[in-house]
Amino acid sequence: MIYLKTQEEMAMMIEGGQILAGIKRQLAQTVRPGTTGKEIDDLARELIIKAGAKVSFAMEPGYHWATCIDINDGVVHGIPNDYKFQEGDIVGLDVGLFFKGLHSDTTTTVGVGKLSQENQKMLEIGRLALSKAISTTKVGRNISDISRVIEATVKREGFSPVAALSGHGIGKHLHEDPFIPCVFVDGEQSPKIEVGMGLAIEVIYTAGSGEVAYGSQIGLDGMRKGSKGDGWTIVSLDGKISAAFEETVVVTRSGVIVTTRGQEGDPKS
Repeated sequence: MIYLKTQEEMAMMIEGGQILAGIKRQLAQTVRPGTTGKEIDDLARELIIKAGAKVSFAMEPGYHWATCIDINDGVVHGIPNDYKFQEGDIVGLDVGLFFKGLHSDTTTTVGVGKLSQENQKMLEIGRLALSKAISTTKVGRNISDISRVIEATVKREGFSPVAALSGHGIGKHLHEDPFIPCVFVDGEQSPKIEVGMGLAIEVIYTAGSGEVAYGSQIGLDGMRKGSKGDGWTIVSLDGKISAAFEETVVVTRSGVIVTTRGQEGDPKS
């Protein structure tokens, strides 16, 4: 069931989203060689609490961290650990907060130091796909229209959207209906986009096949990822680089507002 937000609730989500945008920006700026996911997670928790909010992810049963940190072939739900980022790594930063009774969720992927030309292009395409997906989010269109543009934009440049994962509705709960697949499903009975929707639109993709597995299923190196058998971390099945970008939006009568967007021109927002 899709829960439509009131004008007051959307205003509170905008307020919370702006707080989260600033936190995301600060976390991205700490990514450099030698930084660890645990250090970023500790900073995220500190900033969220200081802002008068609560840690969204720690409200999920069994998850105890403020962020998900995904490195290179890590796709989503990576547990922050003591691995020190190295030059050329790709690091996904997923963070959420609960503010005035409503959740906000956002993800960015950044490079550590200098990236290869191919990996730099990959991040640019992810940002482009998310921008196009948000532009497609208009009252009267279908959720599947968002999925279609994500898939087309990513595939056009030779990358693969992850069909097994999706964006989602958001509000009183971190994950709500409707879910927003990263691929278009022909003939799918897709909900119409309506005023009052809160959506966490997410582009999740890899440089390989787009197939994924839990780390424990493929004998993932626990020292490198801290995820062997953790039941959370999802990786690319073929070991190829992965990335994700996500923003929370609210659908208002005057259009879509991106609540978690960073400052204009910030390359790591």
